[in-house]
Amino acid sequence: MSSKLIDLASLTANKRAFQKQYQQYQSQALNLDMTRGKPCPEQLDLANPLLNILSDTDYLDASGVDCRNYGGLSGISEAKTLFSQYLEVSVDEVFIGGNTSLGLMHDIIARAMSHGCTESSTPWASLDKVKFLCPAPGYDRHFAICEHFNIEMITVNLLENGDPDIETIEALVANDHNIKGLWFVPKYGNPSGLSVSDAVVDRLASMECAAADFKIMWDNAYAVHHLTSEQVTIKNLLQSCKESANPNRVFTIASTSKVSFAGAGVAAIGCSADNISWLEQHCSVQTIGSDKLNQLRHVKFFKNLDGIKMHMTKHAAILGPKFDKVQTVLNDKLAGLNIATWSNPKGGYFVNLDVQNGCAKKVVAMAREAGVIMTAAGATFPYQNDPKDCNIRIAPSLPALDDIELAMNILCVCIALVTIDKLSSS
Repeated sequence: MSSKLIDLASLTANKRAFQKQYQQYQSQALNLDMTRGKPCPEQLDLANPLLNILSDTDYLDASGVDCRNYGGLSGISEAKTLFSQYLEVSVDEVFIGGNTSLGLMHDIIARAMSHGCTESSTPWASLDKVKFLCPAPGYDRHFAICEHFNIEMITVNLLENGDPDIETIEALVANDHNIKGLWFVPKYGNPSGLSVSDAVVDRLASMECAAADFKIMWDNAYAVHHLTSEQVTIKNLLQSCKESANPNRVFTIASTSKVSFAGAGVAAIGCSADNISWLEQHCSVQTIGSDKLNQLRHVKFFKNLDGIKMHMTKHAAILGPKFDKVQTVLNDKLAGLNIATWSNPKGGYFVNLDVQNGCAKKVVAMAREAGVIMTAAGATFPYQNDPKDCNIRIAPSLPALDDIELAMNILCVCIALVTIDKLSSS
């Protein structure tokens, strides 16, 4: 955005009206939570049959395993079949564990730090330095894992088409053996809402890396989370890696946290057979098996990938109007002012908003003072450092529709007031 395109005089002429609106909002003592992409109660209700789908005699999987007992380290057979469809991998390339993809990602990094990877048994923690590439704006919890393990983060620009800056990535990984990995949400990205191109998938799979144990953490959290009838598809990175003779390069991670229950879903990894063996080797020390009854519940409820897709159309019916409301208010209040730009995603959980440089933190703080709680400005960048201080993540899934409209109106007033003050003082 360029401030030269802004009619500051016209904007400033309405400053008093904006201030009056803001004071009225402050007087209402609101508490509107737009911080995270939480499913709303109506979405969670859709999966309530899971709670009672098993009877007191229904606890065997298809192969006769008693799901109440120990065992089944990498998942029950029919859950592997379901997630092989979900992850677009073969059954022997699936590992199922726990209820959260974030936990699986954390554990992959922890094991690499303590014991190395398939290509090298040298623990990352024994090296002088470990670095990860972090396309941004991106997912704050990826960055938190790096900070937790003292992994240096290198910010890579996320381009306007949804691709990470692949030329920069290729140059960096080819020349620095300390760069051990890359985080990425490839489909309906967090917070961009954008999706990676097939060409970049192939380049990530085939690029030359100085580190033989370079890993791509392919967090496909929104694989089936469409908001419109125009459903985006992305190329299979594991397949591309195998075709490029780099089969161990990628871990594809997903879960049903935003499909069934956010606190009691099923998480899975799709990766090479060698990486499956590596996972099983280390997981066997940590556990004798994940919650097989929960896996069985999910299989009986969804049955197959078509069942998941049908279920997600119900999610879209709930979420679609909320995302539409965000677009309606932004267009009504900000379109034509040239003080902000925003995404209009076809799927996922977020709307990406960019305000004028140097304004995001003030906008988020001002909104909080009026009762609208947003994700902290800067959280979508490594070390919480947005170099332009312009990015704001909007998460419309949890609030009711009327609350979203109110929250967005408040946010727009804050954007206008902060922008006026910023440009007037420059």
